Amino acid sequence: MKILVDADACPRQALQICLDVGNKHKIAVWTVASFNHNIDSDHHFITGNSAQEADIKLLNLTEQGDIVVTQDWGLAAMVLGKGAKCLSPAGRIFCEKNIDFLLEERELKAKFRRLGGRTKGPKPRTQKDDGKFRAALANLIDNSL
Repeated sequence: MKILVDADACPRQALQICLDVGNKHKIAVWTVASFNHNIDSDHHFITGNSAQEADIKLLNLTEQGDIVVTQDWGLAAMVLGKGAKCLSPAGRIFCEKNIDFLLEERELKAKFRRLGGRTKGPKPRTQKDDGKFRAALANLIDNSL
């Protein structure tokens, strides 16, 4: 088992939590990001900055039983298809039960934006978000061991 982090859009606090929890459980943490990001990690993969390049690399590195951290619901769906576990940096655990709904919601919001509508972005990250993420990550690890 390894923890893979989509580091292009992962908040630094969440990345640090991954490193701390991974170290505590002796699980390697791999990060993937475009060359535009400065990530300090023992297992870091640098990609170009083309659309989806980091996501494709992360998906190719993912194996059954891994844990992937990403905000990308499309990537989460593909990761689940490979038999890996997946969660967002906010602590939302993606699973077979909720991924179809999330993908449908993503499509509806994209259609709304294409028609000129505006959707809200994420709220500023809080310490509560960090705690929720840490608990969700630890829960996934405990259930996998």
